[in-house]
Amino acid sequence: MGPVPFDSMKFTALSLLPILALAAACSDSGSTDTGDQAKTPSVALPADSEILNKAYNADYSVPYGFFVDERATTTRSYTVHHVLDASASFEMCTDDLVEAQAWEDADNVSRAVSGYFVTSHENDRYFEFVRELTYTEDVGNITSPTSPGYARVFKCNHTNRNGVDRALVSGYAGKLNPARLDADALREFTEYLWQFSYFNVKHKKVIASYPGTTAMQHTLLLAFVVNQGADACDRVDIVEWRFIADPESGEITRAFDTLRSFEATLEAGEPSFCE
Repeated sequence: MGPVPFDSMKFTALSLLPILALAAACSDSGSTDTGDQAKTPSVALPADSEILNKAYNADYSVPYGFFVDERATTTRSYTVHHVLDASASFEMCTDDLVEAQAWEDADNVSRAVSGYFVTSHENDRYFEFVRELTYTEDVGNITSPTSPGYARVFKCNHTNRNGVDRALVSGYAGKLNPARLDADALREFTEYLWQFSYFNVKHKKVIASYPGTTAMQHTLLLAFVVNQGADACDRVDIVEWRFIADPESGEITRAFDTLRSFEATLEAGEPSFCE
């Protein structure tokens, strides 16, 4: 699954409901107080004006060439869901289709919105089970009584997230197959994971995605718009989210650092800096 060549993605249009569901759990996760000591960026940052415009642009989410989920071209409203362990801390993995199907069957029964099985697919990264979900009333951006749901179980031989605390932005992030691990695999893992993170999609934007100082590091430059109250300017946090891989073990660790912040506001649809 390679990158799709367009400059922006509108996740509201793509109907990635699980992102919104996850976002509700931790809408401003990762932001730090402006009093924290500023960190040194890995690369030269774009101008504040560029960051400001992208942060407030409703039609912008990610830069050109960013990894796009294979379900992004689905024309109907839909959901993407990863089957979790009993504690709901991490996404489960197996290399056995029968076991993955059994986990997904049990998971479907326990979900708030369940559905009947339609078909299944698989790729190098995961097994995917397609169900037609039934809604009793409009939910979020679901506008019809039924909607396809895509439930995924990672393949351990590709992506192993066992033991990862999904609520954390730093620390252990899982393990990739070291035999397949290279800069492109790490980039895709990083960009794929961003789509299913605990951040409020409406208030976060990927300003840039770039390799680190070594081949086994990839960084997302993020901008978070943090509402500070009705009579106050927003705070825009500029963050580096770095993923570092061990080439021998395939283990991935995350580091989440706020580089700097500035205040801004949106007036008559136009963003501007606050004095």
